[in-house]
Amino acid sequence: MNISKEKKKELQAQYKLMKSDMGIFAVINKSNAKYFLETTPDLKGRINSTKFKLNAGGHYNKELQKDWQELGENAFEIKILEQIEYEEEESKTDYLEDLELLKMIWREKLSKDMAQFY
Repeated sequence: MNISKEKKKELQAQYKLMKSDMGIFAVINKSNAKYFLETTPDLKGRINSTKFKLNAGGHYNKELQKDWQELGENAFEIKILEQIEYEEEESKTDYLEDLELLKMIWREKLSKDMAQFY
């Protein structure tokens, strides 16, 4: 399949304008309802990366990794808890503070329901 140079440039420009979904997700141990929370500007990519690391035995949270290996992938649920919308103002490019605040809010919210965390 040959794509013209103009079409290729157009597709590249469109790709650069695309924004990935950002927010917070949880890896939830179904057997003990223990949560591992993670915020990211790229939910789909980070979820895939986290799942890959857990399956490969290389996740940085050793307690989560141990449970994953002992119980298996089917004992866990990966769930997007909340997404953050991009602001209309295009000049804002750094959402790290917003994401950290979101993580604190979710930790507090889940703690009220007696959730435990990795």
